[in-house]
Amino acid sequence: MPICPYCQKKMDKWKSPPWTDWNTDFLFVCFNDDCPYFVKGWDWLREHQNVHASYRHSQHPKTGKTYPLVVNTKDARKDGIIE
Repeated sequence: MPICPYCQKKMDKWKSPPWTDWNTDFLFVCFNDDCPYFVKGWDWLREHQNVHASYRHSQHPKTGKTYPLVVNTKDARKDGIIE
């Protein structure tokens, strides 16, 4: 499992929605609620996009490319965590 570069915690496997074009069944996502990337995202999105949301650090398992995964609550998308 990869380590989040923002908080140094192990990332979780998260089931990709079937409607994406990511060409993978899952992404690695940091679901640490204390991760600075997630914590600071609330203010950044409010100030720059005027929305109540944040993002979690995610990584494609095949390409290694990273993405912000937008969430609107701290528990959003956690139901997609797979063992």
